[in-house]
Amino acid sequence: MENPRAARFAPTALMLGNLVTGCSVLAPAGMLPELATGLDVSIHAAGLLITFGAIILCIGSPLTAWLTSRIERRTLLTTTLAVLAFGNLASAFAPDYASLLVIRLVMLAVGALYTPQAAGTAAWIVPVERRGSTIAYIFLGWSLAAAVGLPLITFIASRYGWHAAYGGIGALGCVSLLLLLMRLPAGLKGTPVDLKTWSAVGRNRTILLLLAITMLQMSGQFVVFTFMGPLLNKLAGAGPDAIGMMFALYGVCGFLGVVIATRIVDTSGPYRTSLLFTCLLLAGITGWALGAGTLVLMAGAVAIWGLGFASTNSMQQVRLVSAAPSLASATVALNTSVLYIGQAVGSAVGGLLFARELLHTLGFVAVGFVVLALILVILTRPRPATSAPA
Repeated sequence: MENPRAARFAPTALMLGNLVTGCSVLAPAGMLPELATGLDVSIHAAGLLITFGAIILCIGSPLTAWLTSRIERRTLLTTTLAVLAFGNLASAFAPDYASLLVIRLVMLAVGALYTPQAAGTAAWIVPVERRGSTIAYIFLGWSLAAAVGLPLITFIASRYGWHAAYGGIGALGCVSLLLLLMRLPAGLKGTPVDLKTWSAVGRNRTILLLLAITMLQMSGQFVVFTFMGPLLNKLAGAGPDAIGMMFALYGVCGFLGVVIATRIVDTSGPYRTSLLFTCLLLAGITGWALGAGTLVLMAGAVAIWGLGFASTNSMQQVRLVSAAPSLASATVALNTSVLYIGQAVGSAVGGLLFARELLHTLGFVAVGFVVLALILVILTRPRPATSAPA
């Protein structure tokens, strides 16, 4: 491996790659009206860009983790980022809906690799005592995608069109790719993932429950999140700038949530921290459901919801690694996969309700998913006799 000093900014390079990945996955949510108008399709059809993309991601994450487990990490991650960068640039020139959908599916089939492999790579480039905080830091890229990326996408798309928004993500991807090439050490190879690993995961009840929690948490959020912009417009008369500010509020609170979770997890433990932020998630989405139609109430709900959106997933990662350290490479990939299953389920359910103009119902359906997630969190409470954290 190269001199450790050469890898000084490697975690930041990996984090920026997650920012690009997050923007690539979430982009349509920030510009659904512009996509619908520009491509001459319904908002529901534009929302399917997220649904179909999430389906590809949930299949691709564990499959590509298995197929590429023997490939050197810098080669793997830089190739993945290159595909994301050029996929977004190609999207900027897509002539119609079908072309944009095909480009997106191909791009995300490869892009599914990035987040779980970046987390795994982070564990090898820092000392053991810094692994947890470094993995949490790398996941901040997703929080920044919501805090900064989505509002910018909404701003650019509302003024210069969706082509320009995709071009901006592509340019950011090229910068991130160069930084990763310069800063990530060469010669990093992961532990091969074989069929015995998946079998061991399937026999572990705690891991299966934790994966179910991830799916339910994400399903509940994406029932509403996918259509947040159009919902704010239809229910409260919000314009593009107000919608962009709402995405920014969501993302900034998400960033704060991860920072707080990272600070308290060592003293409170992963279970209690996970329980706290799942409760915040539920409180926020319940606030949205009850306050739908009043912009101030919706903004307050989004702030509380935001505190839980990224922190719940980072705590899921910590709990999975703690539950079975030897299976971490597989469980982190699977957690990312079920996260995308949740996105697909939530956005599909939300799309069906939105198409039928059941705008208030979306919030209450979202609450139902998160209540189920909270019940499972409580069921996975560590037994007092267990000395290791859950």
